[in-house]
Amino acid sequence: MASQVGLLRFTSAGFHRGLVRHIVLFRFLPTITDDQRAEVVRRFMALARTSRREDGSPVVVSIETGAQISGEGVDDGLQQGFVVTFRSEGDRNYYVGRPVVTDPAYFDPAHEAFKKFAAPYIVTTLVFDYAVAPAHPQRQAPVQTGHAAQVPQQQG
Repeated sequence: MASQVGLLRFTSAGFHRGLVRHIVLFRFLPTITDDQRAEVVRRFMALARTSRREDGSPVVVSIETGAQISGEGVDDGLQQGFVVTFRSEGDRNYYVGRPVVTDPAYFDPAHEAFKKFAAPYIVTTLVFDYAVAPAHPQRQAPVQTGHAAQVPQQQG
């Protein structure tokens, strides 16, 4: 997609506007200490403040985190989850960087630095992104006819 539209557009805040959730799950090295794990989590959470475009505008809307607590037994050893919210696919593309965007002029240096820091502590990373569907379908406003307001009838 980036090669079709160009990196400038692909990583722009206006590219495919609408909330995007970026779910990231980690399995840490078995030898990681509690302090090391806490530092990985702290630095990931700091991306909500430090992930910025060159003009200083924020890329991340919010980040949530938590340790795996399910008792279902299907976690594949994943231990920590993060949900990162963006205002557009362009913001997500800028944030993600490598391997999606390989030119450093078009990706977030703060996230790239985090990945380099965290890599030695992580065995597995799983990422799943989706566009957030609107909570309610668009409703049409009543049509004013001069007498009483009428709501248009749905076709089909």
